[in-house]
Amino acid sequence: MIPRGTENHLTTIETALARGEAARSPVVASWSRSARLHGLDPTKPSQPDRMTAQELSRARDRTAPLIRAASPNLDRLFQAVGAVGCCVLLADLDGVPLERRGAAVDDTVFSDWGLWPGTRWSEAQQGTNGIGTCLVEERVVTIHRDQHFFTRNTILSCMSAPIYGPQGKLAGVLDVSSARNDLTEGFMVLISQSVTETAQKIEAQAFRDAFPTARMVLVPGDRASGGLLAVDPDDLVIGATRAARHHLGLTGDLARQPRPAADVLGHFQHETLEDGERAVLMRALARAGGNVSAAARDLGISRATFHRKLGPRLI
Repeated sequence: MIPRGTENHLTTIETALARGEAARSPVVASWSRSARLHGLDPTKPSQPDRMTAQELSRARDRTAPLIRAASPNLDRLFQAVGAVGCCVLLADLDGVPLERRGAAVDDTVFSDWGLWPGTRWSEAQQGTNGIGTCLVEERVVTIHRDQHFFTRNTILSCMSAPIYGPQGKLAGVLDVSSARNDLTEGFMVLISQSVTETAQKIEAQAFRDAFPTARMVLVPGDRASGGLLAVDPDDLVIGATRAARHHLGLTGDLARQPRPAADVLGHFQHETLEDGERAVLMRALARAGGNVSAAARDLGISRATFHRKLGPRLI
């Protein structure tokens, strides 16, 4: 727990920073930003800062693809955590929840605390909190009760995970929040894991939606984060999720500068036009179930030409 009061707060921050804890603890780093960068007072009353209906509508329009990809995943996550008094929030890059899942019996409480679509939860406005701190740190965070910067928010426990868009850039935050005072640390760990897994599922769906005609390739050796590549009919990588980019060292706009899939996956070998032609012949033969005449007919060439071009590779 972090002591309340501006003087105690600043003393705690200075001590933690002197020990180099900001690099290890997102909470310490966030409290420092809240006080030093944003000039916030932890004891000053801070009411929810809400968007107008028109502002919220425009924000939702800007984030429509992410909302569509997230919607069924939000439903499933809420089914897992809703019965224990939690709500599920999808927030944009400004820290504004655009989608929410919650039990009707809890709506009044969560609305009063600002855990509602259209409420601004950036660090600059609300200090240390799940959504705002996750956006700045770009990593999974849990902000439990007194770890919140503002005294008013210390009733809350928030578990948040970043969501990255199809180009590998930060796109929003998935958050599960609770106002229960009996939420145990062990249960919060389980919720955080569910939030992280759901965020990855949302990323994967948004990626598929962004490349609807591409072949999806799961990056070998990256099972934990499920990195995906989008590969076009010419076997060129035209897109990669953030996890895939990190695992394979990919950078830049792959749609503008695609990379051969074989090169990206470490299967590079010198190729000739003859190799390409043989690959076409072999695919045609496979589609024809090994029938050379049918394969030749599908390619518009004679059986003799098929044999000649395929050469010794034909068995």
